[in-house]
Amino acid sequence: MEDLDRKIVGLLAKDGRMSFTDLAKATGLSTSAAHQRVRRLEERGVLLGYQAVVDHGAVDVPLTAFISVSPFDPAAPDDVPDRLRGLPEIEACHSVAGEESYILKVRVATPNELEDLLARIRSAASVATRTTVVLSTPWEDRPTLGPGD
Repeated sequence: MEDLDRKIVGLLAKDGRMSFTDLAKATGLSTSAAHQRVRRLEERGVLLGYQAVVDHGAVDVPLTAFISVSPFDPAAPDDVPDRLRGLPEIEACHSVAGEESYILKVRVATPNELEDLLARIRSAASVATRTTVVLSTPWEDRPTLGPGD
């Protein structure tokens, strides 16, 4: 990836609503050239979309937890992500190396809802779980683009 494209991606990762005019000023391009570069980055699948940053407390899901899951039967088909895709409380599913197979990031309103979600995860995917509750998040979603970032 060219340095200029990397700079554009970095700027948009920090502010997905940055105007093409501001993007052009920050990169030394014309507005139309900045727009074309962004469109090409989208077409190449480098930029996959844009999202809002949500205050989860304001939308009544202040409790964040990470749930590590391990299949009861390691010989069973590895379809955990498909089995859990329909649970809206699961924000992310990461395949990991180590003792567990996946780590899930979840958001719920209360400890009771977390307990209910754990039961649904265990039942839906036939897995054992280990849960870590987040006490606070000093920072999150920091955009990184790799070496020289």
